[in-house]
Amino acid sequence: MTILITGIIVLIGIHLVPALPDLREGLIGRLGKNGYRAVFSLVSTAGLVLVVWGFARAPFIQIWSPPDWTRYVAMVLMLPVFILLIAAYLPGEIKAKLRHPMLAAIKFWALAHLIANGDLASIILFGSFLAYAVFDRIAAKRRAETGLVTVPETGPARNDVISVVGGLLLYVGFLVWLHPLLIGSSPLP
Repeated sequence: MTILITGIIVLIGIHLVPALPDLREGLIGRLGKNGYRAVFSLVSTAGLVLVVWGFARAPFIQIWSPPDWTRYVAMVLMLPVFILLIAAYLPGEIKAKLRHPMLAAIKFWALAHLIANGDLASIILFGSFLAYAVFDRIAAKRRAETGLVTVPETGPARNDVISVVGGLLLYVGFLVWLHPLLIGSSPLP
């Protein structure tokens, strides 16, 4: 469990740096923009590796037993996740309205998995990411109010179509093939 918690602290910790403008600007001043990006990427990757490795090695300690129906709630909550992930990188109405579709995707993903999993490692992992996404959305809103973050511009309608169609295809692919392959369990009954 120590590896998982360390990974969460590293991954979320580095992603909180943009919420602290003075720290971020100080790091950019010392490392340069590209140096900052390189360190951010390396630390993020290390954190992700630790999270995946730690979660795979964490002991299974059942805290509660989710009813069977929670799997269906999770599948419904996961539906927008892939659409929002794509929309985060394509300027369109979805991105303009939500402003932070990546954080919305993290919230849906974490909530879905908290509902469907009752083991300690899952509660720690998904609870941490849900708390991070809520905090970072509030912090991003405050940064926007001070002018530190610009409001996303809207883009062509085709970007929203790409987000929806691509997201639905990814959702089906992950539901049917990738979740069992990568995670080792099928969300389908």
